[in-house]
Amino acid sequence: MTAADPVLVEIVEGTLASVEREVETAIARTARSPMIRDAHDFRAGIHDVRLRKLTGRSYSALVQPVVRDFPVAEMNPGDVFFHNDVYLSEGGIGHLPDLCVTVPVFHRGEVVAFVQAFGHHDDIGGSCPGSMPSGARSVFEEGLMVPPIRLWDRGVPNRAALTIMTRNSRTPDSLAGDLDAECSACLMGARRLEELFDRYGREAVEDCFEAILAKTTETFRRELLARIPEGTHVWEDYAEHDGVDAPRLHAQRITLTVDHSADRPLVIDFTGTSPQARGPINHAGDYADGVFLKKWLAPILRNLAETPERMAELDVNEGVVPLIEMRFPAKGTLLTPVFPAPTNARTFVILRLLGVLAGVLAKATGGRMPADQETIRYTGVHGTGADGAPYLMREVLGGGSGGRWYADGEDTIHVVPDSRNIPVEFAESRWPLRVERLGLAVDSGGPGLHRGGLGYDKHIRMLRDASFMSVADRSILSCWGVNGGRAGRPFTVEIEGRPMEGLVDDAPVRAGEVIRIRTTGGGGWGCPLDRPAEAVAADVRDGKVSVEGARDDYGVVLHGPPGDPKVDAGATGLRRAELRGLLPEKGPFFDRGPGFPVLSGGLPYAEVDLL
Repeated sequence: MTAADPVLVEIVEGTLASVEREVETAIARTARSPMIRDAHDFRAGIHDVRLRKLTGRSYSALVQPVVRDFPVAEMNPGDVFFHNDVYLSEGGIGHLPDLCVTVPVFHRGEVVAFVQAFGHHDDIGGSCPGSMPSGARSVFEEGLMVPPIRLWDRGVPNRAALTIMTRNSRTPDSLAGDLDAECSACLMGARRLEELFDRYGREAVEDCFEAILAKTTETFRRELLARIPEGTHVWEDYAEHDGVDAPRLHAQRITLTVDHSADRPLVIDFTGTSPQARGPINHAGDYADGVFLKKWLAPILRNLAETPERMAELDVNEGVVPLIEMRFPAKGTLLTPVFPAPTNARTFVILRLLGVLAGVLAKATGGRMPADQETIRYTGVHGTGADGAPYLMREVLGGGSGGRWYADGEDTIHVVPDSRNIPVEFAESRWPLRVERLGLAVDSGGPGLHRGGLGYDKHIRMLRDASFMSVADRSILSCWGVNGGRAGRPFTVEIEGRPMEGLVDDAPVRAGEVIRIRTTGGGGWGCPLDRPAEAVAADVRDGKVSVEGARDDYGVVLHGPPGDPKVDAGATGLRRAELRGLLPEKGPFFDRGPGFPVLSGGLPYAEVDLL
């Protein structure tokens, strides 16, 4: 390998980012399902011939399972490979609705790269609409499993395979349209990359690939990992239910060891993670040396950047992989499940791991990390429309991110990059429902010097009888606060006053009834009594904190009209002094909220029932 021309490196890096964006834009404009087209729950990625991810704007699946079953030498221009099998994806696919297509890129008759896209599709079969049965005890209940296959052969689609897949889906037209969009977009991306290789030559472009990855490795080592003191730290957090057993704490534990002199300075050990669940919250993460999880967790490290502006400049590609060693427990845990353990709600585990890594880094750095963030949830309804045809409305609803050492958390963000809620106008025109409110959930953000971000408050009135569905956690436990910050409010759903659990497949909703959804708020950072009183008044004025919340959580007493509250300085001083007197001399570094069980007798957390 020769040294890459730095100007050409910039050109190649920009081209890769542009092609990735163009692929995702093409999918969004041509897909048919609301989950892909409107909610944007899909990703694209570009990988080199050594299977390393070159782009860093978003995460993606892996190419490893494709080349394992189809050697590179046997691939042809115009081929498209497909898979969604969780246990045969080398850890790149988490649940069966995530369908993945991979296209090889050719230069002078040889494979030189790959373009890949995968997304969460509406339905791939299984025991309930949406292919995410909350009470699944086996992956066979969750839908159609497809190991890597050649879906297009030299530009010709495999009609038999497509027919089998659409026959197994409750939304065959959307599935067919989405797959066609993804295959066509990746083929277009492959043509763009072929032009790059034709213009500059394979050797020069591959030298640029090496330089791009090496830059990421060096940047993360020098700017981010150097900020973590050497030593060993432990933190764990929990999924609260699995859809089968009674709610209890399912632990995900990270023991983080930092040694700056080692080739891999960061060791992430998952020993202590709970046994695999009977329900569908398991994630098969221990394949391919955990390479998917390395790239999944690495974005948390960006919070260690010197400034928020610098953090925004840092992408995550395969360059982070050489810096991290992962150690998994033996088979049979939440992260090392044994086939055919169900996995459709594995978001409870992989998204919680982001918070666990943030928590252990907060311990290591004295709190210079955000408080706990929202985790993804799917809510929706299914039923029969006025035309007698079945329908499925499902969306990804975000929540609040955690307060940070320098700023409040963000409101109603989606932890999956670029994902969003379904537009109200689209929902009301397509399905028998009316959205009567879509706003911020007041007081949902964890109180703090820097307040946690707020969740959604959404009210949906059904116009026909239907069934409500939800795949969500943080319905019992809250997003924790850091460094004196308080926990946020948990996820709640009520149907005409009837509380729903976080995992629901088919709760009946009658015509005229209202579904009220409040998503989680992020944890707060720092003591809320230190938040400037005028900032609290501004929160009340903006509808983010109630007058009662200002008094009870922040010790700020207000007077005047709700739209223009004024701080009563004297009463605020007395109230804050009163609240400070109630604080322990040394408060907890983490606050998990009132829903967290009180432990006794030295029981491990995972053995404590929540109810």
